[in-house]
Amino acid sequence: MNVPARRASGRAKQRLRLWLRLLRASRFIESDVRELLKSEFSTTLPRFDALAALDRNEQGLMMSELSRELEVSNGNVTGIVERLVTDGLVVRTPAESDRRVTRVRLSKRGRKAFARMANAHQGWIDHMLRGFSNDETLQLIGLLDKLKLKMEARR
Repeated sequence: MNVPARRASGRAKQRLRLWLRLLRASRFIESDVRELLKSEFSTTLPRFDALAALDRNEQGLMMSELSRELEVSNGNVTGIVERLVTDGLVVRTPAESDRRVTRVRLSKRGRKAFARMANAHQGWIDHMLRGFSNDETLQLIGLLDKLKLKMEARR
């Protein structure tokens, strides 16, 4: 995207302040979640994200699909999946259509472990954002959805 440089207007400065606040809030929450996952479940955010993606896809995902879903490289996904397999949280099976392709899905143990993590995660987020009323929460969700649509339209 090639955007011409121009002098910052008052609105442009406000939007920059908005971006910095969104980034800061996201980093604070992410940092706390990373620490809580580590201390309470001895796991990492990338592992949690992989488990969440597999939980949403009961039939499992091919490694390339998991990589796309997590927006990370195939190499990163391979390392994460290797550790999850070692821990008995996921299983790998060859795809029926092509035995060279691997499908990954949660094991029974993985599904139970993720359910505990997801429940705790929901509680942590609820606690972190408890200062927002229901109306404020819905308003913020609506505004962020609008932002997402605008950003996707620019691609």
